[in-house]
Amino acid sequence: MSDTAASPEAGDEDAERRDFLVLAAGGMGVVGAASFAWPLIHSMNPSAEVLALSTVEVDLDPIGEGQSITIVWQGKPVFVRRRTKAEIDEALKGDSADMRDPQKDGDRAQKADWLVMIGLCTHLGCIPLGQKSTDPKGEFGGWFCPCHGSHYDTSGRIRKGPAPKNLPLPPYKFVDDKTILIG
Repeated sequence: MSDTAASPEAGDEDAERRDFLVLAAGGMGVVGAASFAWPLIHSMNPSAEVLALSTVEVDLDPIGEGQSITIVWQGKPVFVRRRTKAEIDEALKGDSADMRDPQKDGDRAQKADWLVMIGLCTHLGCIPLGQKSTDPKGEFGGWFCPCHGSHYDTSGRIRKGPAPKNLPLPPYKFVDDKTILIG
């Protein structure tokens, strides 16, 4: 018998070495794949500009009763209106009206005197008139889309015309009595 003959212990060592090499190669493959995939996945995250536009803080203090402002949030106009007592009363009267998209005023306004909604007509995406005091406000005293004749009431609900839905509401919350956070 020669000294070079394989002993049973040598076979075990070869198997252990082979297992180690397979695990090490597999581990290096996982590390390599992760180092390639991470920059690819990270590049799909929104940019800093997009994240900055995801929320907008609005100071309500300069808005007087009966006034409206339009701000831009995520590329869309958002109407912020401080309603008068008469506009609130008119919106509450409309709660019992027969509507295409029924919604109570209390479900649309977190605080009765403040109405916050996206200013895009739900028919074809036009921007309704009614933000300025000189704009036509339609038959229901709210907003009017001159493109196809949709009339919205003082709660932004569709009352007449081809629009199928009320003016949409953005996600927002009151930070304090004078500030809202949209988004």
